[in-house]
Amino acid sequence: MTIDVKKLVVHYVDKKDDDTDIHLRNDEMVVNDKVAVFIEQLHHAYNGKPGKGYCAFSGEKNSIVASAMQSYRNDELGFWHMTEQATNVLKEELNKYAFNETGYLVFCHYQYVASDFLLIAMINIKEHYSITSELDLASSRHLDISRMQLAARVDLTAWDTQPEDNRYVSFIKGRAGRKVADFFLDFLGCEEGIDPKQQSQVMLSAVEDYLSEQQYDKSEKDELRKQVFDYCNDCVTTGEDANVKELSATLSKNDDSPFESFCQEQSYDLEESFPVDKKTVTSMVKFSGMGGGVSVSFERKHLGERVMYNEATDTLVIKGIPPNLKDQLQRFMEQDMEQDES
Repeated sequence: MTIDVKKLVVHYVDKKDDDTDIHLRNDEMVVNDKVAVFIEQLHHAYNGKPGKGYCAFSGEKNSIVASAMQSYRNDELGFWHMTEQATNVLKEELNKYAFNETGYLVFCHYQYVASDFLLIAMINIKEHYSITSELDLASSRHLDISRMQLAARVDLTAWDTQPEDNRYVSFIKGRAGRKVADFFLDFLGCEEGIDPKQQSQVMLSAVEDYLSEQQYDKSEKDELRKQVFDYCNDCVTTGEDANVKELSATLSKNDDSPFESFCQEQSYDLEESFPVDKKTVTSMVKFSGMGGGVSVSFERKHLGERVMYNEATDTLVIKGIPPNLKDQLQRFMEQDMEQDES
């Protein structure tokens, strides 16, 4: 599936201390093969970002960005002028916060599958070093797409057809705490809506209850969990919502008791479709944890077979240690014995 780029404008933002400098590009970029490849990389990088939030434009917040977007879509405002208005709003919002931010502000209208999107992303700069043919050190600046933390994407098609769902805008929550998310929500004029983590957790609970009621054996449950995880993981990769009907088709072996009907009968607080939180659904097929200098991770299907848990003694017994770990332990024991003999 390819990306069809409609419009692209890039501006430069330099926020230091209490002052924000904006350098506006004079016009739209010409859409060519390089632009198409760049936006495709940006699209996939955005889809792969974990922990995104979902929201909608709010009448109670600054509506300049939403109004500018709507005017652009109504052919009342050019794309470049829309980005100019949005960038000026970003400057005002940045000046309210203490953190510095420098990078290129990307505005792109593109089509993917049957939906139109408008992506706004702040891309930081990273220095790269290389050695020339004369063996001198050379440096160059690159866009650090993989580490973008300030980005949001408006599903323009969903905004038109399903505005009541309040989740046609997605954004990266970021690792720097709620201030980053709040800042970008204020810039867009949005209120946060559906919670992917909460919906994913409800879905997991519903799946486990359903599997228990159907009285599948352990191997069947493990296989169905794996199929559900694979489906959810595909949704994360493509940026699409998980759908209860499609989950039902994956889970339900017996047409007399489909998963979809089970959810309705049990009144789970689960939307018909919802964005997936990958970390939450991974717990369906894997146990993992770390603390006190110890990190443990293993596939759920091994519990009770290769991995035994004793709750009373708070211990795990692992049968069949991974070869690379076993090799490290054996070499350590051999060295330890040699030191004792000497």
